[in-house]
Amino acid sequence: MYGTLAGALAGRKIPFDRQLYTATVDGRIVGIGRTIRIESIAVHYDLTVPPDARAATERALHVHPEGCPAHQSVKAAIRITWDATLHVGEEIVRLSSEAPLAEDVRTERSSPAL
Repeated sequence: MYGTLAGALAGRKIPFDRQLYTATVDGRIVGIGRTIRIESIAVHYDLTVPPDARAATERALHVHPEGCPAHQSVKAAIRITWDATLHVGEEIVRLSSEAPLAEDVRTERSSPAL
């Protein structure tokens, strides 16, 4: 999904610093008898984009799972979610696959450096 999102951003000509673009992944594994099974995967993105690219970036985040071959291959068996901390100018926007695009209006102001 990380690479798919990077491709979606590049395809939309959204400038982003690949050195600052990060993702961490949490997985939940459960035991079934003597074996284990991956129950869920949560991807956490951190990304900085220019203010004029906010709307396109939000759209790319919301649609990128549909273009990801790995996600498409396992989505019926493993619950996959994502969230993102999007740095847009002086704002920090938190987005999630759990909230429709229209609801992702929660923002925070960045604190000036001391």
